[in-house]
Amino acid sequence: MAETDPKRLMDPKTGFSHQTGTYSSLRPPLPLPPINQPFSVAEFCLSLFHRTSTDGSTTFVVNETAGESLSYSQFVSQVRSLAYSLQQRYSLSQNDVAFVVSPPSIHIPVVYFALLSLGIIVSPSNPLSSNSEIAHQIQLSKSVIAFATSKTFHKIPSLKHGTILLDSPEFLSMLTQSNVDNIIKSVKVNQSDTAAILYSSGTTGRVKGVMVTHRNLIGIMAIIHRYNMNQGKDNDKPPPRPVTFFTLPLFHVFGFFMLLGMVLSASTMVLVERFDFEEMLRAVEKYKVTGIPVSPPVVVAFVKSDLTKKYNLSSLQRLGCGGASLGEEMAQRFKKKFPNVLLAQGYGLTETGGGATRVIEPEEAARYGSVGRLAENMEGKIVDPETGEALPPGRRGELWLRGPTVMKGYVGDEKATAETLDSEGWLKTGDICYFDSEGFLYVVDRLKELIKYKAYQVPE
Repeated sequence: MAETDPKRLMDPKTGFSHQTGTYSSLRPPLPLPPINQPFSVAEFCLSLFHRTSTDGSTTFVVNETAGESLSYSQFVSQVRSLAYSLQQRYSLSQNDVAFVVSPPSIHIPVVYFALLSLGIIVSPSNPLSSNSEIAHQIQLSKSVIAFATSKTFHKIPSLKHGTILLDSPEFLSMLTQSNVDNIIKSVKVNQSDTAAILYSSGTTGRVKGVMVTHRNLIGIMAIIHRYNMNQGKDNDKPPPRPVTFFTLPLFHVFGFFMLLGMVLSASTMVLVERFDFEEMLRAVEKYKVTGIPVSPPVVVAFVKSDLTKKYNLSSLQRLGCGGASLGEEMAQRFKKKFPNVLLAQGYGLTETGGGATRVIEPEEAARYGSVGRLAENMEGKIVDPETGEALPPGRRGELWLRGPTVMKGYVGDEKATAETLDSEGWLKTGDICYFDSEGFLYVVDRLKELIKYKAYQVPE
């Protein structure tokens, strides 16, 4: 008997199938490259970038704090030069791990893309982490080389291939090798290879290293690419060139995949070394910023601060809000103050490579308090934590997710991986959620808090 397509059994309004207990994405399915085709996420992003009509002189990245910038042609040239220099000077092997600990700078995107294109795993860390936290992360990831600055260098223990300082003449010389295109050894990177190890407290407890594959990141990049293709379709004139102000740390999953998405989208990204709300507003006016990925506290500042009246923010079209849940009242107040800016909420974990649900249009954004609908190619379940039953719309339980962006596992921690990922590929998020009657997800609580709360109800 032929297998039944689960999509045919699902309710077209909610995405829920009573037969399987699974919610399917209501977005059209998104084709991805064949899984057995060698393809790094760096190659995927650059191949789509080269299809755009972007002039090489277009600015790719600006460090507003340092007054430095890179054009796209400089960026592509430096990525190739650094990849060549690393091949020539260091005997690094594919799937070796490179630890990166640096404040935001125009060099970070070059380092990420060069490493990813060589099949070397990028492991970025918070430069404010303590020496012992960094030692723990390096031990977890088994890093063999590090990229740091003269300010963060002292935190790095001795590594097999040493530490490269991003503010040293040696590093700058690695960016300026000429005529390297024909002599870079081509590297076959499998999509199933780990691309990055990103640090997270996991769905519970102590810091863990999340292994995100090239396939995971290509899955997210394909979603961003579809969004770009749909932009401006209904307008006669093309949309303005996207300029994004980064409030996000580049070592965090949200900042990591947004940086990759900048290249894919031929966007300009504006960085600052330390976030300051007024400096951001000034940059919005100066660079005609169109989008800002934010966490809820930044939305609250937009709503409450009078500084917003001092600057021309008319270029701003969209705030993408993730990292935590934003209250319904705050979302409504933002809309009232900035009626022409789309506040698009989303939900994701480091373990899902970032976005698992999202809002994509004003009608969806009007569902205040929701984190949107399941992203393309993503499946969800709402599971009763006590009975294991898969629950229909309107019922609260633990959110489980499955899809091409779900992590490979936790590095060096098979026990935590087995507790979080089941044999069918479902990721247990630890968040109590429910889907409504139109497939919108609402995050209610953390599972461990809920269990703790229930535990107090048990009579002694």
